[in-house]
Amino acid sequence: MPIMPAAKRTTRAASGSVYLRSPRYADGPAFVAAVRASRALHANWVRAPRSAAGFANYLRRFAGARSRRASATQVGFLVCRAEDDAPVGVFNLSEIVRGSFRSAYLGYYGLAPHAGRGYMAEGLALVLHAAFRKLRLHRIEANVQPGNRRSVALVRAAGFTCEGFSRRYVKIAGRWRDHQRWAILAEDWERGTRRGRRHAVR
Repeated sequence: MPIMPAAKRTTRAASGSVYLRSPRYADGPAFVAAVRASRALHANWVRAPRSAAGFANYLRRFAGARSRRASATQVGFLVCRAEDDAPVGVFNLSEIVRGSFRSAYLGYYGLAPHAGRGYMAEGLALVLHAAFRKLRLHRIEANVQPGNRRSVALVRAAGFTCEGFSRRYVKIAGRWRDHQRWAILAEDWERGTRRGRRHAVR
């Protein structure tokens, strides 16, 4: 699989296994190739950009986000492996609302052949740090199809709580699909990071 061009690393995990950075137009060919190689992994869970035009449309959602993070309504992150800059996954914060709400929706997907190695869990930890510390959000919601066990396990392990069930919530691959609503609050995340620090000291 092609490797994406190296770029400025915005955030690095404590373990050093992965880092986050913003997607760029130069990533297009490698990104599309990675998505096409991940068809079996994505199945009917997600529809990621599979063409150059689709990738360009995806990037337009984040136009200017880096220069105006404080007011951006969409922020996208690539998760890349530190050892070779290989793309391992994507996280998107969308419908960001500030003021007294300070909330956003979280979307994500891994990329083959790196699934099942813990990279997305590390990437999610970095995304939550950016959301709560840098963007100063209070609530992040992730909507997950109940049958997507990997996705459910990912958000549960990160400290999300299942808050409800939405019937026929999103149309994916031509069908309206049920979703569970998972959410994490800033105070939940703070408690989790404190516990993690205590365990690391022992």
